[in-house]
Amino acid sequence: MKFPHRKFLHTAVFAVCAATLGTAFAAPDARIAALAAKEKPALLETLKDLVSIESGSRDLEGLEKISNLIADRFKALGGEVELIDPSAEAYRMEDTPEKMGRVVRATFKGTGKKKILLIAHMDTVYTIGMLNKQPFRVEGDKAYGLGIADDKQGIAVITHIVSMLQAMKFKEYGTLTVLINGDEEISSPGARALITRMGAEHDAVMSFEGAYVKEDKLSLATAGIASVTLHVAGKASHAGSAPELGVNALYELSHQILQMRDLSDPATGLKMNWTISKSGSNRNVIPASATAGADVRVLKVSDYDRIEQQVNERVKKQLIPEAKVQLNFERRRPPLEATDASRAMARHAQQIYKDELGLPLGADDKAAGGGTDAAFAALKTKAPVIERFGLQGFGAHSADAEYVLVDSIEPRLYLGTRMVMDIARSKTANGN
Repeated sequence: MKFPHRKFLHTAVFAVCAATLGTAFAAPDARIAALAAKEKPALLETLKDLVSIESGSRDLEGLEKISNLIADRFKALGGEVELIDPSAEAYRMEDTPEKMGRVVRATFKGTGKKKILLIAHMDTVYTIGMLNKQPFRVEGDKAYGLGIADDKQGIAVITHIVSMLQAMKFKEYGTLTVLINGDEEISSPGARALITRMGAEHDAVMSFEGAYVKEDKLSLATAGIASVTLHVAGKASHAGSAPELGVNALYELSHQILQMRDLSDPATGLKMNWTISKSGSNRNVIPASATAGADVRVLKVSDYDRIEQQVNERVKKQLIPEAKVQLNFERRRPPLEATDASRAMARHAQQIYKDELGLPLGADDKAAGGGTDAAFAALKTKAPVIERFGLQGFGAHSADAEYVLVDSIEPRLYLGTRMVMDIARSKTANGN
């Protein structure tokens, strides 16, 4: 007999099976298991409400509407709620909008000492009008909707974890803080500073991006993402009758790309690859302008400094002195680096999943997947920061296939609630 991988086992059934098989499993906490079952339909309704509001990263009207909904939910749960405009302290990149969506910060004061931060984001990659063709729906074990996996499920899971804690009157934490931002999909230019400060002020950070359908695992490390943009200004001239009177921006751009083609470092996981370029307007005109862009990935924060220094040094070596070369290095996301503290907290989560639910849970300490706000939370702290406490899902950033697994709701509610309680009581392996 096998325990089904995605089915949440209620207390009585689980205890009988464990006893029959002679396993070492402990029965799940009956209160938490019952509340998780009770919250499941309510969470689906929350998902429907969230998914039914379009909230692309540049849709300020939609972001205002959904941030008001989220704020009202946490106010109803007894939180001290703030709506924060992060635009003033934004890290300005080439594609950063002038104004960004608000951050919802909800604070719950307890009787203990531990400070716990729960994070997710409300913005999506989708444009206005797409909701009409892709409304929320549930088919079998899948709940579909734009942004449902990335990351509206994270907001819903956090909301109902807080609801479960309130139902149990659990307040043994010092502070339980919820932070939901509205600019994650554009690299969190506004919220990153706030997330970094909040991460440094808390004893543990749980981030609720979704887990994968095929590999249910937490993430302890993600790659950092940066970009390099080159702008070359030259001088136009007739390519046939007077090319010597021009300054060929394409020649200079090509020189710069070639002299920076060897900056990747396989030994450290640093990758820099030129991926886009553009120059000129007509075949018979010496190009007066040229641009190129490179994608940069790093596994350690320290590698950002190294690669930025290297490109700034290389760009000084010009092929054509008359050309004007401008380089822009943007740190779009730092890497999330695995630490002993995060590994210890992940092992505790795995133990809960295995011993109390009979379910496997991975914990990957090798960088994988895209960037994450958890990396900003980890920048200035030694406290554990772990990603993917959210529901199992699939199809993020796709137009018609994004869904979450309904059967992952109860296990994740159980896990998240137990983790908050154990961190508050200093029961996790590293004392956090």
